Amino acid sequence: MSDAVKRLRPKTMVLVAFSVCASVSGNLLLSRGLKGQAEQLSHGPLAYLLVLMNPWVAAGVCLLICWTLSRMALLSWADLSYVLPVTAMGYVLTVLAGKLILSEHVSWERWMGTLLIVAGVCMVGRTPIRTTTPGKAVG
Repeated sequence: MSDAVKRLRPKTMVLVAFSVCASVSGNLLLSRGLKGQAEQLSHGPLAYLLVLMNPWVAAGVCLLICWTLSRMALLSWADLSYVLPVTAMGYVLTVLAGKLILSEHVSWERWMGTLLIVAGVCMVGRTPIRTTTPGKAVG
């Protein structure tokens, strides 16, 4: 592993953790705010703007914007084939949050799929974060 990659690893892990937390929290707040809003949202585009005024929805959207920005930063210095699988741990935590915080029913099939995601994250997390030369043009 090169020195540049070794220096990126701690910074990448911190940003991966932030990205996952922002994703899980944002989706959780968004779901909380949108529960029971299906009827209102069927009234057209203006209804979406009104629902956006809900504090839960607004907070969720803000966190998902932070998630997007953190993924942009991650993708600027790490491989796509590393970032997406590693940040997929957010899916696992989202299932847990849905079960524990929103009291959603999670079937055994969803739990099995979640365990497969965990296995994939563990495998990818052990690989180098970059396999290409920084700044080298693709294609």
